[in-house]
Amino acid sequence: MNEAFDDKHGTLNSSLERGWDSSEPFNPQVMFINEADRLLEKGIEQYQIRDYDHALESLQHALDHYRMAHHYQGEGKVLGALGLVYYALGNYTEAIAQCHQSLAIARQQGDRRTERQALGTLGNAYRHQEDFPRAISYKLESLNLSRELKDYRGEVAALNNLGMAYKAMGDCETAIAYYEQSLEIVRKQGDRIVEGQILRNLGNAYHSLELYPETIRCYEQLLSIMRELQDHRAEGQVLKNLASLCSLIGDMGTAISYHQQRLAVARVTRDWRGQEQTLESLGMLYDSIGEYEKAIQYFEQRLILARSIQDNDLEKHTIESLTNLCYTLGDYSRLTQYEVSDTSDKADAGH
Repeated sequence: MNEAFDDKHGTLNSSLERGWDSSEPFNPQVMFINEADRLLEKGIEQYQIRDYDHALESLQHALDHYRMAHHYQGEGKVLGALGLVYYALGNYTEAIAQCHQSLAIARQQGDRRTERQALGTLGNAYRHQEDFPRAISYKLESLNLSRELKDYRGEVAALNNLGMAYKAMGDCETAIAYYEQSLEIVRKQGDRIVEGQILRNLGNAYHSLELYPETIRCYEQLLSIMRELQDHRAEGQVLKNLASLCSLIGDMGTAISYHQQRLAVARVTRDWRGQEQTLESLGMLYDSIGEYEKAIQYFEQRLILARSIQDNDLEKHTIESLTNLCYTLGDYSRLTQYEVSDTSDKADAGH
C-alpha cells in the first residue's frame, strides 16, 4: 500500500577530522589523507541531501586520494559510501561491486563498523535483485555484528530489512516476527520516525495475510506518530489507508470518519487533489449505504472544487455522478443545476 522503509537513506558515519601541523616537515601522505577526509565528508553531505551525482564525484576523488596515500581504512569507508550511493540510484550491480571491495578491506583492517555497513548494503542490494538467500545471509551477518557492536540502529535496520526480504519471498509470518523484534528495540530507544517506518512495514505484512484488524491496529499507531511529528502529507495517506481498510471489512461508519479527517487535513494543507479524491470517496460511500442526499452534498462540493481549479474532466466526471444520483432519487428537476459550466464549454470549443 505504501512505499516500504529501507535503510538506504541512513546516515553514514564520516571519518574523524585529521589535522596537520604546518610547523612539521611537509608530508605528501598527510596532505592526501586530509584532502580525502574533506572529500569524504563532502560526499556524505551530498548523499544525505540526495545530490547523488555530485556525491559520486566527491567520493571518487576521495577514493583516489586515499589510494595515493595507501590509507586502506579510508579506502574501505569510501567504497562503502559509494555502494550506498549506487544503491540509492538503483544501480544494485555496482552497489554490490563497491561493497564487496569495502567488505574485504574492512575485514583486513578490522574496521567493524564499515564491515557492518557493507554487509547491510549488500543484503539490501541482493534483495532488490531477488537473490533472497544471499540477501538473508548478509543481513544475518549484519545483525550479528550490530549486536556485537551494541549498535542499536544497525540492529534495527538489519531486523527490519530481514523482514522485508522474507515478505518479498512471500513468507509474511517470518517477516512479521522480524518486524516485531525491530519494533521492540526502537520503542525502547524512543525513535519515533523509525518506529513509524517499521509500523508501516508491519501493517503491510499483516495486510498481505488479510489480517485486517491487525493491519488497522498498526496504521492507527502510525497515524498517532504522524500527527505527533506533524507530517500532514503522511497523515493524509495513513487516513486514506485506514478508510480503505475499514470499508474492506464493512465498517462504513469508521471509514467515513477517517475520510472526513483526511478531508480536513487536505483542506488545511490546500491539497486540492487530496480534497477531490476524498470528496469522491465520501460521496461513493454514502451512495453505497443508500444515503443519497449526503452523497449528493459531497459530490456538489467536489463540483465546486473542480470548477475552482478549472479541471474540466473532473467537472464532467462529477456531474455524471450527480446525474446518476438524481436518477436514483427520481429528482429530475435537479438535473438542470449540474450543467457543464461555460468555462468548460469554451475550453472544449478551443480544442
